[in-house]
Amino acid sequence: MEKKACKLSNKTSVTIHSCATCSKSFSAKARLEDHMRTHTGEKQFSCSVCLKRFSRKGHLYNHMKLHSGLKTFSCNVCSKCFSEKSTLISHLRTHTWEKPFSCSECHKSFSDRRSLSIHIKRAHHKLRKFCCNICSKTFKTIQILTQHVKIHSEIKQFTCGICLKGFLRKDHLSGHMKTHTGEKPFTCPVCQTSFADKCHLTRHMKSHSQYKNLCCNECSKRFKTKRSLTLHMKIHSALKEYICNVCSKCFSEKSNLTRHMRTHLVEKPFSCSICLRSFSQKAELDNHYRVHSGIKEFSCDVCSKQFFLKRTLTRHMNVHSHQQKCTCDICFKVFS
Repeated sequence: MEKKACKLSNKTSVTIHSCATCSKSFSAKARLEDHMRTHTGEKQFSCSVCLKRFSRKGHLYNHMKLHSGLKTFSCNVCSKCFSEKSTLISHLRTHTWEKPFSCSECHKSFSDRRSLSIHIKRAHHKLRKFCCNICSKTFKTIQILTQHVKIHSEIKQFTCGICLKGFLRKDHLSGHMKTHTGEKPFTCPVCQTSFADKCHLTRHMKSHSQYKNLCCNECSKRFKTKRSLTLHMKIHSALKEYICNVCSKCFSEKSNLTRHMRTHLVEKPFSCSICLRSFSQKAELDNHYRVHSGIKEFSCDVCSKQFFLKRTLTRHMNVHSHQQKCTCDICFKVFS
């Protein structure tokens, strides 16, 4: 530990206590002693219920609230209660979509510090000693490697009891079961569209963002999500291995072939829960739900008229340009 006097004015001075390991400074010696435990790993405060140990007394105090069951902090949006104020603050960001914690390496943002720490360890930690002997991808722990190896295996031990679809992981099966129950607990705060999985909601929220940070190296078209860019890149690839056995049309993705096959079968498996209208593609159903929501998020820059769908706005713009154009219903690209 190092001490140094810092002169604040002609009459007063304060002693600064500096950490010899990371050079962080503290005004009080007790704060420095607490901080030093983060380097030594010493955890002298123990929970009398579950024996979990903590480096600071304040952390133990907050932990004890979990055992007491007392939840005094309530969310004013969804009324969910929490035992700690810090947990409530982190929870409120799920409603505001605020992400104040940013990774210095890749600039990805997170709503809480813990998620940022996990991201740094998983994405940027250089110590990855467990290597997959099939694809040579490396992992930090043997548990993560074990989960990864299942991707290369054709054995899907978790099977849906309704449609018999197989999954590599139990949590993937749990997420799939919601497609049968119709449960959609994750709702978009902007357009009220609901999703069965949180990851689907997170991906959807990017559609409301104004930023398109990902750029195609071939045509310079920009995208909001990595998935959209990946799907787009297949347009530039000449490889179309999925062939329709009815009309011989070729596709670069199996999912596109599956959607195409419904045009021959007149199959419409996606049904609106409000008016029972059916659609052949899930994207069409999602667009249809916007009609029920009443939210018109696409606005004309010329006359301010609003529309439910982007393709409808694109067609409307022809009114101002006085040109007859055709728009692709899948990617919204316009042709003269």
